[in-house]
Amino acid sequence: MVVIHRAHGFRFVIYTADHEPAHIHITGPGQAKINLAGPDGRPEAVYFIGIKRPDQRRLMAEVIERQEEFLAEWERIHGTLD
Repeated sequence: MVVIHRAHGFRFVIYTADHEPAHIHITGPGQAKINLAGPDGRPEAVYFIGIKRPDQRRLMAEVIERQEEFLAEWERIHGTLD
C-alpha cells in the first residue's frame, strides 16, 4: 500500500498488488474506491462506505483536481496503462 496523498482527514492509497482499472482507495472515517478514469474519462465513484455526503463531494473534488497526478502514480506503481 502506497499513500499518495492526504486531505480532509483521509488517506488516498494505491495498493501495489491491485488490478486495473486504475483506481485509488480512500481511508479514514469510512472508506471509498474511485476509478481514476471512468467511461467519460473523468473519475467515478465505485463506492463510499461510512463517509458523509459533504465529505464525499470534497473527496471527489480532490480526485478530479489531482486526476493526472494520481494516474501518474498508478503508472509508476503498476506500469503503463493499456
